[in-house]
Amino acid sequence: MTLSRQQPIATMRCDRAWVEISLGALAHNIHQLQSLLSAKTHLMAVVKADAYGHGAVTVAETVLQAGASWLGVATVPEGIELREAGISAPILILGATHTPEQIKAIAHWQLQPTVCSFKQALVFAETLKTTNQVLPVHLKLDTGMSRLGPSWQQAVEFVQLIQGLPNLKIASIYSHLATAESSDQTILRQQQQNFEQAIAQIKRSNPQLFQHKQIRPALHLANSAATLTAPDLHYDMVRVGLAMYGLYPAVHLAAIDLKPVMQVKARITQVKKIPAGTGVSYGHKFVSDRAMQIAVVGIGYADGVPRNLSNQMTVLVRGQQVPQIGAITMDQLMLDITAIADVREGEVVTLLGEDGSKKISADDWANQLSTISWEILCSFKHRLPRVAVP
Repeated sequence: MTLSRQQPIATMRCDRAWVEISLGALAHNIHQLQSLLSAKTHLMAVVKADAYGHGAVTVAETVLQAGASWLGVATVPEGIELREAGISAPILILGATHTPEQIKAIAHWQLQPTVCSFKQALVFAETLKTTNQVLPVHLKLDTGMSRLGPSWQQAVEFVQLIQGLPNLKIASIYSHLATAESSDQTILRQQQQNFEQAIAQIKRSNPQLFQHKQIRPALHLANSAATLTAPDLHYDMVRVGLAMYGLYPAVHLAAIDLKPVMQVKARITQVKKIPAGTGVSYGHKFVSDRAMQIAVVGIGYADGVPRNLSNQMTVLVRGQQVPQIGAITMDQLMLDITAIADVREGEVVTLLGEDGSKKISADDWANQLSTISWEILCSFKHRLPRVAVP
């Protein structure tokens, strides 16, 4: 008997573990974020890194329908993936692109690149000089992140260079905030001041650039944190990532009602009893102090569950919190389910998400691991299928 190559395999991928993506929560978050913005401010949905692990195409389609008007990606292939899916909204490539191959692909797929150095601008001009195409580009200034972009003090010179290159048109000027999630706004306000000084210098040296409202470059600075708390940083557009996925960049930024979009679930694959004094998993880092009922669950660190959470995390089974025990392995982990009667193979375990009145969030894992929730969301591998739910 020969298996069909497609449908049975796709079905079997959900037998073990999967990631649920709530499109309703995603749309809700976009509406909540838009309630903070003025009518003139656009919302760019940042869908880089496969939409922070949520699935770029599905997320992009949903947020555009909910009211976002721009998409942000990190790389050219990420932009091409969206175009191949039929998405026509403007797409900004937030990362640096330098090679002629990348530039030609950007032009072909009607993507919009970030230009962040004098040398890069000249490579764009050289590559496009034999074409009649005028490419909209977005100039990134370094106002205090010390990452991409020339220093804000070089803004006038940078703009003059771009304006002298016939195949490039300045679509926006922007920068990125380094500490917007901090309750201490000293650095944030210094970056805002640097950005506004740069724009003022450009306007003085080149007033015609901003003369016509319809064609002047857009200005944008705010990430999720600044979008939530600093209306004076919204300018013409905000770039929202984490908040769109239902998490706050910091606890004190919970200004609106956001709903987590991602839940991670898996099935119990075996239930067994072990006596007191039994070692569990590699290295016997856990030894039972009593007779226990344990469950083996079909998910592990190869799927994105951090091994450093071994013996540190809990999961939800039938709405109850139960401890994970022993070392988390590549494809499996074990639970102490002694407190729950008659648990059976095939039952669903919630690792992240809600079950009944209980909830486990990416923030919980991040706090345990002394990391950030962004990293947790992006860690779930693609052998876990993404399942869209209402």
